[in-house]
Parts: sequence; C-alpha cells; structure tokens
Amino acid sequence: MKIVVIGGSGLIGRQLTAQLLEEGHEAVSASPSSGVNALTGAGLTDVLSGADVVVDVSNSPSFEDVAVLDFFERSGRNLAASEREAGVKHHVALSIVGTDRLEGNGYFRAKVAQERLIKASGIPFTIVRATQFFEFVATIAQASIDGDRFVVPDAEFQPIAAADVAAVLTEIALAPPRNATIEIAGPDRLPFRDFIARRNAADGDHREVLADKAAHYFGAALERGSLVPEHADAAQLGSTRFEQWLAAG
Repeated sequence: MKIVVIGGSGLIGRQLTAQLLEEGHEAVSASPSSGVNALTGAGLTDVLSGADVVVDVSNSPSFEDVAVLDFFERSGRNLAASEREAGVKHHVALSIVGTDRLEGNGYFRAKVAQERLIKASGIPFTIVRATQFFEFVATIAQASIDGDRFVVPDAEFQPIAAADVAAVLTEIALAPPRNATIEIAGPDRLPFRDFIARRNAADGDHREVLADKAAHYFGAALERGSLVPEHADAAQLGSTRFEQWLAAG
C-alpha cells in the first residue's frame, strides 16, 4: 500500500513514516524540503500518483490568524483536488481535541475550517483529534511564567506522547475510512497545573504553579473540559504515561 505523509518532516510525520515503513508499506514523506508544497500545490500530482492513502499532519509556518486560515484552506483544497485526480481512497487528517470549543484562537478556527473542507471533499476520510503533545508541555510552561511563578489555566489537561499519536495514525491509515472524527488522548487526566509542575520539577525548577480561571491558553479562554476529549468514554488512549515519558527523557 502506498501512503503519502503530508508534513512528513515534522515531529509526528517522521515517526509516522518510520512506523509505516516498519509495517512494510510504501510510505512517502512529503514536505517542502522534499519538493512537495500543499499550500502552492507544487509536487502534489507526482507524489500522489498511485497513492492509496494520504495522511495530513502538516502545519502552518505562521500562527497569525489570517495566515494560518489561508494555509489550512488553500492546502486543504489543493490536497482534495489532487487526491480526487489520483483516486486516493482514504484521507486521514490530524486535528486537535477541543478545536471547535476554543473560538478565541485563530489557529483553532483554522483547524475547524480544515475539517469542514475534508468532510465536504467527497473523499472517504478519518479525522483524528489529539490532545496536546507531551513534547510541548515545556514550551507551554515557559509561556506561563509570571514573575517568579507560573500561572496556568484552571482546566483539565490530558496530553499524549507524540509516539502514541503516530501509532494511532498508523493504525487508522491501514484501516478502512471511518468517515467520522475520533479523539485520542494520553492515559492521565489531571489539572493543567499538575503537568506543568511535573515538567518543571523534572528540569529542577520548583517555582510555584498557580491555576487561574482568567489565564488563557494561546489567547483562548478555557472551561474546565476544553482541552480534554468531549466523549471521554469513546476516546482512544495512548499507552505512555507522563511520568514514564519524563523518566525516559
């Protein structure tokens, strides 16, 4: 089976491509660095020739509201047109848990627009909404520094290891299209501040971490359940626990 990974040079794309190759499939990593640009359409016709499945894990180079919306809309239309021409049988896209509940952030609004294009394309699809990755918790912590302490949203958090995301995407890519959206998350659901405090402690930083209902998440106001799966009983959970991941780091 030929599977093209759009955004194959990124954090998830690299691991996904490697896992698909290990499974014995023809996995092709496609990104601007390999001459494939979904935003302009360059290289799509050639790389999708003979493809059975496309997995889109690409990301916008800019998170500015207008630029990120333009990226996901234009790349989404270009991919759909090229996939129809190539006869692609399954489009898999990585999205974000809670993206339709965080309208205060332009990135999340752009992901909603991307999802709508996928559903309207006529190509069989599966959308995989993931929670935040373990790998970005340290970056979130640094953005939360307020003087000599950290101030984070008073919300629940359920991040997942990037390797577990890649494993689920591998499973989905090799299965029939669901024509639906699924949610994936890490195995631990705890207050946001707990993950930040644990990440900091692993780095030897024991400054106080406070939870504040007024604190925003990338510009968006949060409710308690904004960042965790909407349908907890149906969500697929990764196997890697945060403490285990920290210890291995």
